[in-house]
Amino acid sequence: MTEPYTLYGSYASYYTAKTRSCLRKKGIPFVERLPSDPMFRNKVRPASGSHRIPQLLTPGGEVVQDSVQIQDHLEPLFPAVPAIPSTPRQRIYVHLLELLGSEGLVRLAWLHRWVFADNRDFVIRDFGRSFKPQGSDEELLHYGQLIADRMMSYGLPESTAALREQLDEQYKALLALFETHFTDHPYLLGGHPSAADYAVMGALHAHLGRDPAGLQVMQANAPRVFRWVEHMNTPEIQSPEFYHRPIEYPANDEVPATALAVLAFLGEHYAEPFVLSCLAFAQAMQTRQPQAGEVLWPDQDQPALPAEHINLHGQAHEHSANVHGVWLAQRAQKYFHTLVDDARASVVEMLGDSLLAELVMMPVEFELERQNNRFAIARRA
Repeated sequence: MTEPYTLYGSYASYYTAKTRSCLRKKGIPFVERLPSDPMFRNKVRPASGSHRIPQLLTPGGEVVQDSVQIQDHLEPLFPAVPAIPSTPRQRIYVHLLELLGSEGLVRLAWLHRWVFADNRDFVIRDFGRSFKPQGSDEELLHYGQLIADRMMSYGLPESTAALREQLDEQYKALLALFETHFTDHPYLLGGHPSAADYAVMGALHAHLGRDPAGLQVMQANAPRVFRWVEHMNTPEIQSPEFYHRPIEYPANDEVPATALAVLAFLGEHYAEPFVLSCLAFAQAMQTRQPQAGEVLWPDQDQPALPAEHINLHGQAHEHSANVHGVWLAQRAQKYFHTLVDDARASVVEMLGDSLLAELVMMPVEFELERQNNRFAIARRA
């Protein structure tokens, strides 16, 4: 039997949900351990230089951190059930979902978790359970509150009735689009799971599909989405509802119209900050002029840059680049610029006159890569 990988994460963790689902659907042998495991404190964290989860310990002793980096590390080793399709429209779709379905939706999921009082007791105890799994109720509350206080210190708006209604309306609108899609398709790209599916598991499972307030909305309004979330946590590829569907991406590089509707919603609500981040990053790098191979912020694993003054469509913005988001956006951008003219035109036609098309077509002047869980310049255009 192949020696298993070890996934360090938590069921309350947004990003662990993505990696766990990927490991299961690809049939990769693994065991899961909590961050309270002494091995995590004594070996894994020091090796990665990061406290963030998930982290993956390979059978050979290597530590990989970041859900997308873990996926990229495993893909060539386990090519069956590929997470990234090979055709232009489908691959661009998946890369955009890696960005918007994960890093875009995190804001909705995070706010929904913390502004609804119904979630507090469950979430705090669940955090506590991750770090003291056999602890008493008092210990779960103690350790969970420490984590909750840190999370809420990032800046939480006042929990007003208007804000809660706004969040629920946005959530229900998104669920309605997913519900329509999952009526006819088992996955976002037809009969085959992809990184697009894994990307939205952070929001739809770890937060909105487990926290009491979000779960209640999902079960009441989107039973097909709830069932999809259940199935994404199993190793089987075919669900009983779609036993007749072949396990393959759609023919002729098709992206289902209902999947494009999900992407359009995400683009409308979440694309602009990533466009601004890419512009702000390019401007900051023009000033800094880093060399290829240079590690940009050796003391930070997910740096936020000083704000830049930039212009988008005639509007002035002061924006701090999210470097992790820029790195993810470059996945779509770099691939787009490798395509021949006809393929580029097909992608642009799919995206239409939107910020998403602008985002994908942006030139990559300073290509980012991750080296030992830090960001470096891979090459300069």
